[in-house]
Amino acid sequence: MMLPIQKITHTITSDNGKEFAFHQRIAKALQTQFYFANAYHSWERGLNEHTNGLIRQYLPKQTDFTNLKKEQIQFIQARLNHRPRKSLGYKTPAEIFYATIIKQLAS
Repeated sequence: MMLPIQKITHTITSDNGKEFAFHQRIAKALQTQFYFANAYHSWERGLNEHTNGLIRQYLPKQTDFTNLKKEQIQFIQARLNHRPRKSLGYKTPAEIFYATIIKQLAS
């Protein structure tokens, strides 16, 4: 699952959440360094915080994620991945991702 992104992943920075309990496995699979942001320093994970804000446009803070349907998550995922970003020259994350994967596969 992670092999397509192995060559383009330089580092990973996460918070101290339990979802990264197996961070050593992820780092080993991607052959990359894994870093943890300091507690209560959300600005150290700027992209993550920005993405959370985009997700909150669809799901308010009080949303119980255990009640979300797979289709709801896929809808939000598609909307965000096909939303043009100024930081990407007004291309979408999906465009950049697929162009990068194709380039990697061609080389």
